[in-house]
Amino acid sequence: MILSPLRLGFKALLTLFICTFTTVALADDAQVNGANTAWILSSSALVLLMTLPGLALFYGGLVRSKNVLSILMQCFSIAAIASVLWFIIGYSIAFDAGNGFIGGVSKAFLAGIGRDSLSGDIPEPLFMLFQMTFAIITPALIIGGFAERMKFSAVLLFSSTWLLLVYAPITHWVWGGGWLAQLGLYDFAGGTVVHITAGVAALVAAKVLGPRKGFLNSAIMPHNLTMTVTGAGMLWVGWFGFNGGSALGANGTAAMAILATHLAASMGAMTWATIEWLKFGKPSALGIVTGMVAGLGTITPASGYVGPAGALLIGLLGGVVCFYSTVYIKQKLKIDDSLDVFPVHGVGGILGTLLAGIFSSPQLGVFSGYGFAAVNDTMIDQLGVQIIGVTATFTYTAVVTWLLFVIIRKLLGGLRVSTEQEVNGLDLSEHEETGYSL
Repeated sequence: MILSPLRLGFKALLTLFICTFTTVALADDAQVNGANTAWILSSSALVLLMTLPGLALFYGGLVRSKNVLSILMQCFSIAAIASVLWFIIGYSIAFDAGNGFIGGVSKAFLAGIGRDSLSGDIPEPLFMLFQMTFAIITPALIIGGFAERMKFSAVLLFSSTWLLLVYAPITHWVWGGGWLAQLGLYDFAGGTVVHITAGVAALVAAKVLGPRKGFLNSAIMPHNLTMTVTGAGMLWVGWFGFNGGSALGANGTAAMAILATHLAASMGAMTWATIEWLKFGKPSALGIVTGMVAGLGTITPASGYVGPAGALLIGLLGGVVCFYSTVYIKQKLKIDDSLDVFPVHGVGGILGTLLAGIFSSPQLGVFSGYGFAAVNDTMIDQLGVQIIGVTATFTYTAVVTWLLFVIIRKLLGGLRVSTEQEVNGLDLSEHEETGYSL
């Protein structure tokens, strides 16, 4: 009888301890959202698929057979180098607190970040990995601007320095809490961060290196459109992770972003093919996949802010504007942006970023979006910020990219392979291999 109160007291304390410990543990576990984590894990794989093998095959089929391996090699090499640099310092530059223009270095080598660290309600290592896949594909896109004529050593040095000096700082401006984020810039998945930066860099590269031998004087035809269409299909599927994953959650925003992405891609493909049909009498496989990419690039910055009808119109405009931009740059300006990076990705990114400021309006009837940024009250306010974002991204990218090429040219004694090497093809001259043995 004497021990009964003691036993009861002990049991009460034990029960209180267990309940308290369990409550704390459940609270800690609740911070990690399993559904969101699973979706971003999947999205990371989808975005990596866009580069390897999607973009590699898409670009590889567009060049001549003597250069196909050089394109595949460049895509794989950039994927490896960008991953390591992103881990070492790129992620910190982009997403550490820092200031309005550049992040700090406290996240270098993921210092202080473990498997229990969180970014929102997903593990921070996963957020870092997801962003790494964007850091991989952006410099890889630039390959199309200097394809078939740039030294492999120059490609590696340029891609590495460009990632740290252009891509990472602009990522901080837009997604890392930098000055454009503070202005309320709408860029859901990379209109400025990915497409404008890659497009402008490719345009600068094409101007600095000059055209390929025979450009506009003889036909430079894709060697394997089957490969290109296969890669395009992978890009289309992977883009669901690119745009849908940028919601950073398994939610309605991700679902609408994917729907908007798919509709814009479909409309862009149909638009480009229709223009070809009307102008040339026949639609082409190359045209329909290029239109698809134009639609995807144009919807990317707006995908999380617009409704499906707005996305359809954005895809239509992307197909029209990017088609005529491609013709103008090649035939009028005579710039050999070999795989049309600027007229498709650059122009598409610019157009989509501007249209995000319009079609995010909740007052456009069936074309309405989901409202403006908290700091912007009207369409004019939002559109003004979009213009600032486009202008700043374009200017900074162009200037730094040009400076990098000037410096790398001096360091390596030139950017281009010799005329003989270009004629023989980069597969042999740079890698001592051939893509096909038939």
